[in-house]
Amino acid sequence: MELGVALPTSGALASPANIARFAQEAERLGYDSLWTYERLLRPFAELPQPGGGPPQRIPEIYRLTYEPLETLSYVAALTDRIKLGTSVIDALFHPPVVLARRFATLDQFSGGRVIAGLGQGWMPQEFETANVPIRRMGAGMDEVVAAMRACWGPDPVEYEGRFYRIASSEVNPKPVQATIPILLGAMTPAGIRRAGRIADGLNPIAVSEEVLRQLAGGFREAAREAGRDPSALTVVARANVPITREPLGGERPFLGGAPRQIAEDLKRLEGAGVDHVLLANIAGTGIDEEVRLLEEIQAAVRG
Repeated sequence: MELGVALPTSGALASPANIARFAQEAERLGYDSLWTYERLLRPFAELPQPGGGPPQRIPEIYRLTYEPLETLSYVAALTDRIKLGTSVIDALFHPPVVLARRFATLDQFSGGRVIAGLGQGWMPQEFETANVPIRRMGAGMDEVVAAMRACWGPDPVEYEGRFYRIASSEVNPKPVQATIPILLGAMTPAGIRRAGRIADGLNPIAVSEEVLRQLAGGFREAAREAGRDPSALTVVARANVPITREPLGGERPFLGGAPRQIAEDLKRLEGAGVDHVLLANIAGTGIDEEVRLLEEIQAAVRG
């Protein structure tokens, strides 16, 4: 199983210096991937909470969020081997040809290390800001993926859909990779079926071992039903968890806690259909401590 980490692109640790140090240390320690994500804005309005309860503002960590592809371009120049992924970019907020060219440019500058993790978005204020109707979710996502893949294919590129059109054109640069792998961030039954039908992989949130196994299995079954080879696809689970020096007890989140606890959880995922785990530390204990924890996690996993 491959292991990746989220760059400190938001919150108190977000800075060019911290991002650069974290990226280089992660590569030195043998991690497989680095990840960014997109947040257009942090509304002042209070929003309904996914788990219920009174409306609240989204967390303060989103007050500052560096742009994902610009950050990965910076990191590409500082690293040599490690993969560079987005988890996720909200694809509906961007014209497909623009997003495809940005990913392809990053793939060129990084020597073919890019993973395109895409999501649909969820926040009404971001849809409004991007001037995209929220009803475009669903069918619009199918078209974004198809149009981006057309842009990465041979010229002339041409696409005709309900929401997007590309006149017969040359669209360049092309990626270094034959095609950039597209992951879909999804947790709902409809999203899982869509990923199985059109994506190269699934990027779910690891809320628990049981849910993660169900999502991975459902994704591969959806791919099989669509006439695709499930073994050719990948599941990259994102764990938004506190990573701590001391072990956590009580209601410890799956894949969270001290390095030894994380290593034990990773071992439990063997045979679960999960190929890659992305750890996103929500504890934010300082860049020196973050780097030490990176090293301790790898030592625990290899031990």
